[in-house]
Amino acid sequence: MNTTAETTRPIDDVRLSRRLTAEFLGSAGLAAVVVGSGIAASELSPTDVGLQLLENAIATALGLAVLIVVFAPFGGAQFNPVVTLVDAVSRGRTWSDAAAYIPTQIAGCISGAVLANVMFAGPAVSISTTQRLTPATFLSEIVATTGLVLVIFLLARTERQSVIPWAVGAYIGAAYFFTSSTSFANPAITVGRMFSDTFAGIAPSSAPGFIGAQLLGATLAVLLLRWMGNPRSHP
Repeated sequence: MNTTAETTRPIDDVRLSRRLTAEFLGSAGLAAVVVGSGIAASELSPTDVGLQLLENAIATALGLAVLIVVFAPFGGAQFNPVVTLVDAVSRGRTWSDAAAYIPTQIAGCISGAVLANVMFAGPAVSISTTQRLTPATFLSEIVATTGLVLVIFLLARTERQSVIPWAVGAYIGAAYFFTSSTSFANPAITVGRMFSDTFAGIAPSSAPGFIGAQLLGATLAVLLLRWMGNPRSHP
């Protein structure tokens, strides 16, 4: 799926190796923004968790929007396995492309988390000990992922595709606060955040539950998208 209207040629016309490079760089950039801003927030506001979350959320929202704008013309700027899976289910992307995109996104997010650790003079890899999985955060990840997928694909069905990067950034920034899970909404970033025992990290024991919730959210979003259809086909 092309996430902006600014692309000058179909995504499928871009060589797969270049699309995968764009997905890797964008995914790495996303993880670096999420983890790096979390580390910076902890250092800048060590006694105020609310302010730490605000700083992390603002940096993530802005960074994600910029990364989508930059890399969308090359690979669609998905950076997220559930978005890629929904795109394949919706026949916007081939399953062979999806099979190549998903491991690239995961590798990119791991690399970005490692890069963030090193940029802040920490060990390259530090496995997170932050336990996040509870019934509330499981439900939150379903809600966060369903909402993210709907934002992307409903806007893609209209003539407002150019606002998708900013809408996605704004949604994720808001979801940091209206969900108890702080809205990971992305299996690749969930895996990447396991490799940083910092503010944004998640313990490996919590990650499978988060990923399961994200897949459930994506499934619910697919059902809603099919039910709602094309907005321009209705009076």
